[in-house]
Amino acid sequence: MKDKSIAVNRRAYHDYEILESLEGGLVLTGTEVKSLRLGRLSLQGGYIRSERGELWLDAVHIPPYPAGGIYNHPPTRPRKLLLHRQQIDKLIGQASTKGFTLVPLRLYFKKGKAKVEVGLARGKKLYDKRRALQEREVGREMERALKDKKVRR
Repeated sequence: MKDKSIAVNRRAYHDYEILESLEGGLVLTGTEVKSLRLGRLSLQGGYIRSERGELWLDAVHIPPYPAGGIYNHPPTRPRKLLLHRQQIDKLIGQASTKGFTLVPLRLYFKKGKAKVEVGLARGKKLYDKRRALQEREVGREMERALKDKKVRR
């Protein structure tokens, strides 16, 4: 069964070098799940912090559910991540190293449950970003050249 992706944090792939990724669950309220099923979510600017041995998803905007009424949730409240203890300890240890951080990469539904892909990331320098853009452009040029060659035959 294919995962139904809700949002992808493309900015994270641009700003960070992703070294490792893990899947984790989220503790959500009912109106948050309904809002996610409508595809309404912004991962941009989101980050993961550790507090007392737990991981929390912060600064992720899930807008209120239109028909939620008084039961709606605050849009940017912290949400607890559900991972195994060994995974949490490993991520906290790696993220405490200088230059590393934890970022949400994508949010999706898997077997009816909301899941988040957590990435251990290291910040890219400006010249790394330029190199990645240059490599992407060279790849596009090659694809165009091959496509033109096939069409002309």
